[in-house]
Amino acid sequence: MIILLNKYLKDPLALFVMAVVVCSIIEYFTSFIMEKLFNARWWDYSNNKFNINGRICLETMIPFGFGGIILMYFINPFILKLLSFISTASLNVIAIIIFILFLIDNIISFKIILGFKNTTLTKEKDNTAEITTKVKETLIKKSKFNKRLIKSFPNLKVNNKPKKYKNNKKN
Repeated sequence: MIILLNKYLKDPLALFVMAVVVCSIIEYFTSFIMEKLFNARWWDYSNNKFNINGRICLETMIPFGFGGIILMYFINPFILKLLSFISTASLNVIAIIIFILFLIDNIISFKIILGFKNTTLTKEKDNTAEITTKVKETLIKKSKFNKRLIKSFPNLKVNNKPKKYKNNKKN
């Protein structure tokens, strides 16, 4: 965000608009990719006004703009000032530690979500609501990380639509 929005610092309105655009694009494609990878809808704004395919909506886009303003005018300058007091060697160590924690978090999260996907595949019901309820019940029993996943995405919906495969046989 900081790299993409830095050139708009002199124009708060442009900064706001670009923060909305950048964050909305990220949210839309994150939703699309996660749905395709894990066969589930992690959030759904279909019931909100001014939504695009239920993946993004105006109600969430506006806060992204304000978040961009706060990030660029307050948080980033504050952090840069703090970082100026830390030596380069210390910053390198801190960056390595943060990167390792980031990798561990991503590995654990991916493992949990993969377990979620496997759980959804084992549930054979006709009703999306029934499948979603069963999957949530199963995940909550597994571990505290699974409980955190359900708590983070309370509107999670399992996609029970069968995948369509093309038949390439010639008649």
